[in-house]
Amino acid sequence: MAGHLTSKKAEAWYTGDVGEPVGKIDKPEPRWQVVLALLAVGGIYVALPRALIAGPKWVLPIFIAVLIAPTVVAHRMGKHSLNRVLGIIISSVITLALLASVGLLVAAVPTHKEEPVALLRSGAELWFTNMLVFALWYWRLDGGGPTARRQRHEFGSRSFVFPQMQIEKIERGRFECQGWQPHFVDYLFIAWTTSSTFGPTDAPLLARWAKILTMVQIGISLTIVIVLISRAVGVL
Repeated sequence: MAGHLTSKKAEAWYTGDVGEPVGKIDKPEPRWQVVLALLAVGGIYVALPRALIAGPKWVLPIFIAVLIAPTVVAHRMGKHSLNRVLGIIISSVITLALLASVGLLVAAVPTHKEEPVALLRSGAELWFTNMLVFALWYWRLDGGGPTARRQRHEFGSRSFVFPQMQIEKIERGRFECQGWQPHFVDYLFIAWTTSSTFGPTDAPLLARWAKILTMVQIGISLTIVIVLISRAVGVL
């Protein structure tokens, strides 16, 4: 009887909403992509001019490096609540650092203290950082986080309508997306298109928190682009 129930439970994990088998769930998501994104944020921050950094230049990179290790260890040891808290703390701090640097970038334009080329390069770096920071937020919050998404074995997302979710169930096998779940690269693409087009293009938004974060991301991206355009016009 126990074996029968276990097999039924396993079957439910791989079944669609009307009992149609949808195939094998994706392999566990690699976390190295997230770690690489965090290290990239720290590296870009160090590359910024001193005038665009609030506080000591070394604080944010050291903070990221120090918290990455326990975050990874917590995930490996199955302490998912600790992993989630540490991840949210890291994302919150780098978001505040991003906002501070963007504010200093805006303030630096009328002073003409920074070289035009350095200012344009800094704006591009902050634009790229903005994209990485919000990709991390989307990945961390969607469906309760990557661990919760994995444990529920749900198809697709609870906060975004990815293209795979719009494919008819009978067609999913042909596109090899049975049991599909979003990974960090999928959220990175959402963040990239949002910063590039000032609006979601790949995946419409469902959750209110996603809409709020997207508005903030668009606001930051638009501010940076306006600053770059105004400085470029000034140089010309």
